[in-house]
Amino acid sequence: MLSHLAYLSVIVLLASLVPPGLLGEAKQAVFIIGVLGMWRYSWAAINFTRAVIFRRFAYPKRKARAHAAYAAQPQRAHAFFLTTSYKIDTKVTIPVYRSVFLAAAKSENGATIVSSVVDGADVRLIQQIYASMPVDMSGVKLIVDRIPGTGKRDALAKSLNLIARECPTPHDIVIFVDGDSCVPEDIVSQSAPVFTDRKVGALTTDERVDIPQPGLFKDWFELRFDQRQVMMCSMGLSNRVLTLTGRMSVFRADLATNPDFISAVQNDYIDHWRLGRVNFLTGDDKSTWFWLMKNGYEMAYLPDVASSSMEVQPKPSFVGSAAALMVRWFGNMLRTNGRALELSVSRIGAFTWWSILDQRLSIWTTLAGPLCVLAVAVTFDPMVIPAYIAWVMLTRYMFCTAICLFRGRSFPITYTGLLYFSQLFGAAVKSYVLFRLDRQKWTRQASKTRTTTPQPLGARLVAASSSYMHLLTMGWLTIGVLYLTGVL
Repeated sequence: MLSHLAYLSVIVLLASLVPPGLLGEAKQAVFIIGVLGMWRYSWAAINFTRAVIFRRFAYPKRKARAHAAYAAQPQRAHAFFLTTSYKIDTKVTIPVYRSVFLAAAKSENGATIVSSVVDGADVRLIQQIYASMPVDMSGVKLIVDRIPGTGKRDALAKSLNLIARECPTPHDIVIFVDGDSCVPEDIVSQSAPVFTDRKVGALTTDERVDIPQPGLFKDWFELRFDQRQVMMCSMGLSNRVLTLTGRMSVFRADLATNPDFISAVQNDYIDHWRLGRVNFLTGDDKSTWFWLMKNGYEMAYLPDVASSSMEVQPKPSFVGSAAALMVRWFGNMLRTNGRALELSVSRIGAFTWWSILDQRLSIWTTLAGPLCVLAVAVTFDPMVIPAYIAWVMLTRYMFCTAICLFRGRSFPITYTGLLYFSQLFGAAVKSYVLFRLDRQKWTRQASKTRTTTPQPLGARLVAASSSYMHLLTMGWLTIGVLYLTGVL
């Protein structure tokens, strides 16, 4: 409580430093900043309102209807768990596979687990966990598939082909599980009824994070998942989420074993006008999402079911870790964003299409705000900076309050700074990645699309063109801000 009072006191102190009439001297600039603010805040308010409607009203009705339909049908779903593990610590692997085995044992019509691993030690460990489970495992079939470490996409494709040989029915489900994510034990009973609606091709759930060491990295991840809950609930109202989370998502078995679906997972790519063919290394969750979206399937969200991700900070510093993760996350998003915008509005829905477009627009509207303030500070009066800082602190405090009230808990005051960091630094990373869609790298795996060895002339020219296009765009953004604020 004292930290919150101190934070609010700083806002009042900063606001008191602003001399009277300061903002009136730069009416045009203040108007532009206000328009940008209203754009972002109104969009946030729309999503928050939709999230409340979905969580309080729409979802309970949908859930009751789905469970009633599932209870009325004679056939129960057989669950296929597809797990992938690569260079994951034993203390993470053990609880993850225990959760998978427990969820499989609770599947009413039995379960099959296909575990894709690279290391022989993982094979032995998984088999030991399976043999030592304290529950009845007679209805659970375990298939451990040891593969060469050629990447997650190859692993998923081979595992899906193994599942296809088991001849799944249209009533069955496939649960994708990352090797660092624990699944809820009732995942089958909660997700299978959703697929009684044949328009639904997949679903994803809420996420929680398990990071033992306190600090900025843990707070940042928890805030991200709190924001994710609000945004997913908003998209859930349209029954078309913007991503099928790779940590854990559930698919209709007949779709997940479709040869075209498997091919999209293994060999996805885009043809870029400047970069040429960009083969996807990361972002398998975006490939599955796009395949379902272009084929007209809906994707549901379960806000009251949560997986638990056991995260490890990938870099020594918080900023370095955030940058490494953002480059991967936003690269996956932007590589699929352009082709998703080419889908017809009638197929994917107006709100979904606009949300996909906003993923790009938000890059520039977020960066334009601070540029406007800097232009006003340099041209008119530097005292506009404390006014802007006070405004940022106040609005982010209000955002964090709304987000955490939706989740039903309080928040540490560090959330406000982390929220602004995610918005501003995230927009900068997105702008960087947008012009370098060919650069991909896994956080743990050594495989990547760029190396430190000397590159051919063509590759160096492509890299130079990426830097040129990025700088040119940032230059035009700056000129546009200077013009709109009256500096030019």
